[in-house]
Amino acid sequence: MLFALAAFVALGLWQVQRLHWKHDLIARVDARVHAAPAPLPSAPRLTSAAPGTLDYLRVKVSGTYAGPQTALVRAATDLGTGYWAMTPLRMSDGRTVWINRGFLPAGTTAAQAGRTAPAGPVSITGLVRPSEPGGSLLQSNRPQEDRWYSRDLAALSQAKHAGPAAPVFIDAQTETASSPAAGHPAPVPGLTVIHFPDNHLQYALTWFAMAVLSAVGIGVVWHRRA
Repeated sequence: MLFALAAFVALGLWQVQRLHWKHDLIARVDARVHAAPAPLPSAPRLTSAAPGTLDYLRVKVSGTYAGPQTALVRAATDLGTGYWAMTPLRMSDGRTVWINRGFLPAGTTAAQAGRTAPAGPVSITGLVRPSEPGGSLLQSNRPQEDRWYSRDLAALSQAKHAGPAAPVFIDAQTETASSPAAGHPAPVPGLTVIHFPDNHLQYALTWFAMAVLSAVGIGVVWHRRA
């Protein structure tokens, strides 16, 4: 019972530490999301950045879309089920970065999605997101069939012959084009879901309650033996 008491206290303290870490993470992400847009970080920084340090960074990029190389990735949103329209952007500095232009409803084809991309220069403000290799929890990507269940940037670049691309993509919030595509409904941007489960206080109280019960049990046993 002494061992159980020590274990419950340690687990409770660990959850308190996790609580502070989670609140710090939420504050940092909130600051990035609402900050003024910055340029996309350099290629070396994107490659060497520790996981999570650039997630949801608000950036602004400009260039031209490679509309015919658009891919559709399965999505479930508040607007229903459908697809994310992923299109490579040839940036003004020569780099290529994948843009999640937004949501399109089920029944849309990749060719139709590609025709929604403006032909001329565009400027995009959005949030940096990491690649999603492999597929979803239940389904693997099938590049040979052009079926995508996650935004796997390396596989998308290879399948769509987009060439080397940034190791992150951008969830578009706004898109400004000099020559918008006419006659085609544009993808709906700005649907990024930012949610971090925060149950650590509940878990900490549970472990501390178990520790109190263990202490009471120890007291009862000690009293009986005395």
